[in-house]
Amino acid sequence: MAKQIHSMIRVLDEARSVAFYRAAFGLDIADRLDFPDFTLVYMSNPETEFELELTVNKGRTEPYDLGDGYGHLAVSVADLDAEHARFEAEGLAPRKLVEFAPAGTKVARFFFVADPDGYQIEVLERGGRFK
Repeated sequence: MAKQIHSMIRVLDEARSVAFYRAAFGLDIADRLDFPDFTLVYMSNPETEFELELTVNKGRTEPYDLGDGYGHLAVSVADLDAEHARFEAEGLAPRKLVEFAPAGTKVARFFFVADPDGYQIEVLERGGRFK
């Protein structure tokens, strides 16, 4: 059986992105592989073995075009209200809290936040299928 180990996103400014993911999700650099044309930065935290790989293409000065195909990354937290307040206090500009209950039964509670490159991250309250 396959095991998911990481997801990769391209970022323009390594320090800015590392600072965002550290402040927002408690991710720290697990490994950093430097090559002549690019650097791979693997970030994780003790909650999961899954890593976020930041790819920094050296010499790139223009922001990436995320196009219309990118969806979002998702993380789960135990206390959504506390995390939303913390994001606001950190100046991370979270969007509003949403309770998703299309047929009257709550499916999920969440908010979205954008990283410095515009990637959307969904922050879900743990429960049900979102563990």
